[in-house]
Order: sequence, then structure tokens, then C-alpha cells
Amino acid sequence: MSFLGFDGKTIVVFGVANKKSVAYHIGQVLESEGATVIYVVRSKERKDGVAKLRPHAAIHVCDVAREEDMLAVARDIGQAHPIIHGLVHSIAFADYAGGIMPFHETPRKTFLQSVDLSCYSLIAMASAFKSLLAQDASVVAVSISTTRMAAENYGIMGPVKAALDSTICFLAKSFSVDSRVRFNAVNPGLLKTSASAGIPGYADYYLYAESLTLRKKGVTTQEVANAAAFLLSERSAGINAQGIILDAGMSVNYFDKDIMRRAMRPE
Repeated sequence: MSFLGFDGKTIVVFGVANKKSVAYHIGQVLESEGATVIYVVRSKERKDGVAKLRPHAAIHVCDVAREEDMLAVARDIGQAHPIIHGLVHSIAFADYAGGIMPFHETPRKTFLQSVDLSCYSLIAMASAFKSLLAQDASVVAVSISTTRMAAENYGIMGPVKAALDSTICFLAKSFSVDSRVRFNAVNPGLLKTSASAGIPGYADYYLYAESLTLRKKGVTTQEVANAAAFLLSERSAGINAQGIILDAGMSVNYFDKDIMRRAMRPE
């Protein structure tokens, strides 16, 4: 029997793009622990790609920006799985096509689109699946380690993830009226994913962040998946409306003597 208690449990995972995705790694951990994992992706092309990776998995398509799609995927999944024990929200989008620009020049349409896809989609997901969720189900979103570090290349996603973190708290409160459904987040530092590769200048930011970790090694996607599985499990029953930060100690190491020496006395 799984220590995490996933035997006989059904978890719906939104956001797999490829084998580097955080959502994909989460799904693998859950499956290895005995859970039935249902994947939801954004397009037919994504479905075909994920099907090659998980040929025996149930995979559904949903455009989270369309309310009718969200309701339809919940209805379709509910027909085969009337009780859902967990949801994973691993969805984020920002349009970097215009390159890095001063934050105050962010177009309204670009910002609101990012909020819709990266944050409101969690509210829509929770609402659509509410009637299917077990009384003690767990919902886990993928956020970031800090929304207070104003990195120019990350742009609008900082404020958007801040909105996501707040949304988690409000959903936890809202659902507590008639259930014990929990909402939490995993908050990783910089990761090597296909999505992050689309952020301008990301490689330099990643290498710098890695040098600031206490172990001098960046956080891995597998580590994030392991933490997410814990939050989805009955072993984390006392945790609600929280975010687990996974940054390998980076947040306490900004005054690392070696980094300071190189910055103050560059060779």
C-alpha cells in the first residue's frame, strides 16, 4: 500500500505539454504511487504528444479560456470517474513575443490574457469540478518561489502568480463552507522546463539563481513533483491555503560571500 495513500484515488492533472513539464512529472509520481491519473491538455496536438508518453492514460482536451470547455471536460471525466480526489493546476501563459519591455508599458490585453489563463483558470477549474470532488480532496497549483523579486525578464508573470497565490487562499476559504477540500501550491525556484525556455534571457537567470542556492544546484522538476504529490496526499491533511517553497535555500543566501566577491571585485 502506498504511504501517501493514493491506492484507489483518482487525480486530474491539467497542464502537461511534454516530458519536461512539471505536470508530467507529477503525473508520473502519482501513477507510481497507485493513483489513477487523468490528463487534461490544451489542444489535440498536445494530446497526441502526451499519448506517446503515456499510451494507456486517459487524456482530455480543454481550452481553459473557454467556460464551455471546462464544464464539458468535467462532465466527460465525471461520467467515468464520479469521484475525484485531487486536481493539479499547472498552467501558466505570458506573451513574450514583443520581447522584454518596461513593466509600465505592458498592454492591457496581454496582462489580462495572462491573468485569465494562469490564474482565473484555477477558479474555473475548481467551480467546474466541485460537485465531483471528494469531501477531503486536495487541489494543488504550481506557482513560483517569490512574487516580490522584480526580474525584468519575468515581466507580468510575477503579479499574475501573486494573484494565483491569493486565489488559492480565497478558494480554500470558499470551499470550507461545505467541504474539507484543501487548496495549496508548490512554489519552486527557477526550473529547466520547455515553458521557461520561452522567457527571454532565462538561461542567465537560471544559472545565477543556481549559484545562489545553498547546495549550488538548482531545484529539479522531480523535487517539485514529489512535493506536489505530498500536498495531494492524505499525509498533508493539516495543510491548507499554503505554498511550499522549493528554492534549495536561495532565499536565505543573497549575501553569499563568493557571489558578493565576484560582484564587488569582478576580474
